[in-house]
Amino acid sequence: MAYVIVTYDVSEKRVNKVRKKLKEYLAWVQNSVFEGEISDGKLDKCKNELLKIINRNEDSIYFYEIRFKDNCGKNILGIEKDYDSNIL
Repeated sequence: MAYVIVTYDVSEKRVNKVRKKLKEYLAWVQNSVFEGEISDGKLDKCKNELLKIINRNEDSIYFYEIRFKDNCGKNILGIEKDYDSNIL
């Protein structure tokens, strides 16, 4: 199990597909940023599914894996956004 922070920069044509796929696995915390705890198996599955969506010559997705969540702190300046509650 790992705590993962994912950031991405993908073409507008694919951004909604990438966001939708990441929402299946992690919490959307800010534009182009997801985070959460995930098993190694689910993380591998997520990465493989994303590889089918992105163009490797144009897009990038960064995965920051933290094995011990207690070793990582998060400080927020301003409001903490909750994108999952913005369902229309």
